Amino acid sequence: MLSHLKMKKQVKKLGELSATAICGNDISSSVLYVSALSIIYAGKYAWITLLIVAFILFLFRKIYAEVVCALPLNGGAYNALLNTTSKSLASYAATLTILSYMATSVISANEAMRYLHGLWVSEPIILSTVLLLIFFALLAILGIRESSKVAIGIFIFHLTSMVLLISFVCYYLLSSGFTTLYKNWDLPVEGSISNAIFLGFAASMLGISGFESSANYVEEQARGVFVKTLRNMWVIVSIINPLMAFLAISIIAIPEIQELHSDPLLSQMGKISGGNWLSWIISIDAVIVLSGAVLTSFVGVTGLLERMALDRILPPFFLKKNKRNSSHRIIILFLLISISVLLITQGKVEVLAGVYTISFLAVMGLFAIGNILLKVKRSKLPRQYKAKKISVFVALIGVIIALIGNITMEPSDPEMPSNFTIFLEYFIPGIIFVTIMLNRLDILQFLLSLLRTVFDPIRELFLKLHVTINRTIDKISSQEFIFFTRGDNINNLNKVILYILKNESTKKLRLVTVIEKDKTDEKKLLINLKNDVDFLNKEYPEIKIEFEVLTGKFSPELVHSLSKKWGIPINFMFIGSPGDHFPYRIEELGGVRLII
Repeated sequence: MLSHLKMKKQVKKLGELSATAICGNDISSSVLYVSALSIIYAGKYAWITLLIVAFILFLFRKIYAEVVCALPLNGGAYNALLNTTSKSLASYAATLTILSYMATSVISANEAMRYLHGLWVSEPIILSTVLLLIFFALLAILGIRESSKVAIGIFIFHLTSMVLLISFVCYYLLSSGFTTLYKNWDLPVEGSISNAIFLGFAASMLGISGFESSANYVEEQARGVFVKTLRNMWVIVSIINPLMAFLAISIIAIPEIQELHSDPLLSQMGKISGGNWLSWIISIDAVIVLSGAVLTSFVGVTGLLERMALDRILPPFFLKKNKRNSSHRIIILFLLISISVLLITQGKVEVLAGVYTISFLAVMGLFAIGNILLKVKRSKLPRQYKAKKISVFVALIGVIIALIGNITMEPSDPEMPSNFTIFLEYFIPGIIFVTIMLNRLDILQFLLSLLRTVFDPIRELFLKLHVTINRTIDKISSQEFIFFTRGDNINNLNKVILYILKNESTKKLRLVTVIEKDKTDEKKLLINLKNDVDFLNKEYPEIKIEFEVLTGKFSPELVHSLSKKWGIPINFMFIGSPGDHFPYRIEELGGVRLII
């Protein structure tokens, strides 16, 4: 794991364009389906619902900026909750994020191949989708720098195609007039206006899927780039999505849009305003940018699963890096899961729509909750940005409303189960797996006890199994943890012990205090600390607590030096929340965790 951290330092960081392109392909591809989807539910008010979505996304810019700039580590909502609550709660957020990426990769790849199939390809769609997933998995294995080059090309082509389409539609309107818009505006709305806007808003929130992706590979971005990616994504969806919905109802009758499948709407707009050639360009763009969203899934899920493996929620087996510094084992695992889901659903990607929608909305909501917890529990932690409490509250309410709308929304096919039912079918197995990993020590101990009870009469036959399990338990429990203290009182030290006993599987804790050579007046403090440690050792016999005094100055160099000297990964080192006068940024410490 130490080599894993060293390799990360040597990799050149992503710039603004490349980092934006990776996540931007996902969120900007939403215009291909969200314009029609919002019109289906909100009718002539679709562009208004998309503007409301843009406002909610504007609030989330500061929410994400505050959390990620205070804790600039991969993992997104998982990282936010890990540093403010418990590992189990953080794991729920991670599971939702993984489900969102899984659904994104399968849906985007399948829809891209449907567009391609409609253009000229006659091969089976499922086979083409599998090949596309394999292609982007191989691209991700080559490394994030190489992946970003492809993402930039896709991103620029997509934005150029959208600008071209908007220009031709505007010219068409200036030439032909706004007759269609007036007719659409005179159409009555089914039910009440408020209900139309509510359902339209819930459906339109799909237009910001992908906004959470950038936080999952923030460690690969250069300093200051992350906030710029948030701004760039917001500008794109705030301009293109509402404008495209407004232009759609300006040249196509709403009943025709509602009868038309959501995918070819933009192609139809291109055909009306520019002819078949423009329709072809938009269709080709759809194939390319949806493929780019597949790449976003691979990059985002890799950053998240790496962090989970470092925190021992997943086996360290997945931390193995190849020569290009990519986690190929994680990428291959995600590829196999995506292909299996595609084959299980037989290409009926609407089955995954419920998983996709509810998962990413839940992740956004959990990130807002993580922001609130950061304000309450880590108020002294330095941060460059601060989201106002009212902004966080409004953003959270917006996500909750969208979640309620998507959960209660009737499926388009009466024979299909509800979104929430489909979501649970995937979420529950995921949570069971994560729960098993979190409690694997207790499960192993239970299995050992069961083996002793059942197989005592034939104990010799199962001796090897007995020894293997014991070694596994010892290996997990032997991992030593460090807490750096600067004279914490016994109450704080007690909280540290309780946190470690609850969240980590270990029998060793080393309390370390660092004093400078010229500060001889700290002898009394050291005596008190030693007495406190002796007392805690008696109170908690299940964990061995050692006390060590080092002479020097606490710094990132000292942390890395101790990690190498003692063979303890930096993410197994803890500190209390630093104050405003702390001389270092939290990311400079290399992954040290905050627990009080």
